[in-house]
Amino acid sequence: MIQDIFPHKLYNQYRPDIQPGKDDYVICIKEQNMLVDTQQMENQILEFPRVKDFTEELNLRYLLSVDDEHYYIYIQGDGTVREASGVEKKAEGPSLPGYDYMDIRKIRKSGSAPRYRIFALLTAKHLYDWYRDNVFCGRCGKRMVHSKKERAMMCECCGYTSYPRIMPAVIVGVRDKDRLLITRYRNGYQHNALVAGFTEIGETLEETVMREVKEETGIRVKNIEYYKSQPWGIANDILMGFYCDADGSTDIRMEEDELKYAEFVHKQDIVLQPDDFSLTNEMMKVFKES
Repeated sequence: MIQDIFPHKLYNQYRPDIQPGKDDYVICIKEQNMLVDTQQMENQILEFPRVKDFTEELNLRYLLSVDDEHYYIYIQGDGTVREASGVEKKAEGPSLPGYDYMDIRKIRKSGSAPRYRIFALLTAKHLYDWYRDNVFCGRCGKRMVHSKKERAMMCECCGYTSYPRIMPAVIVGVRDKDRLLITRYRNGYQHNALVAGFTEIGETLEETVMREVKEETGIRVKNIEYYKSQPWGIANDILMGFYCDADGSTDIRMEEDELKYAEFVHKQDIVLQPDDFSLTNEMMKVFKES
């Protein structure tokens, strides 16, 4: 899966003591696009701009490290995370020879090496989204400041503290003997998938499994078993995988607003996704090879 980067190690602790060096990476994001070295991308190598690539002095905030590689984002002088890498939202962003903005999902699909940089990219995007969305206090509306002790945004007016948001979601492999319930989304990702959905307030993960399967396919389930989890920074999620068995009828009533395909497929006929990044693909593969 995307987080399987051994022997590399991701460090996500907040480290204000680390000062940016000329070879450290600068994460430049504009909407769902990230600035990358386009020539290197043609060679299936993912490279971000480094501090030394910019002529102007940068105001940066530390995000994370992979081994000894450090990643930063632009911030404004008042502490606001900059979109489009230090310019106004409507501008085109910085101009660096050989670099261009590329859709983050396309970068992920490209399979660009090394893998650990794709994981760093998705994790950085998760943190970037949180910083972007917490410039102002959600309680009183005043500007937030960054804690000096931990990764948290604080309101000096009312005392509210915001920590990075992680949204729980489930991935569900519904079994019917030697068949697995395969789906495809109506919009977005176009390869085979499993039933998936977010956990609602006041709901257990097991209840989420039962509800999402029933809503999307009309199938009731039993024997719910936890499999494995996965961080999925591209959507700010923590994904939790479950297997379960169809309970009763296997007649599918597909929710057409979300899905364009939902069928029980014999294990030998399951077509996997084109890469091995996702928990969904691993769960399909485990069932197919069981």
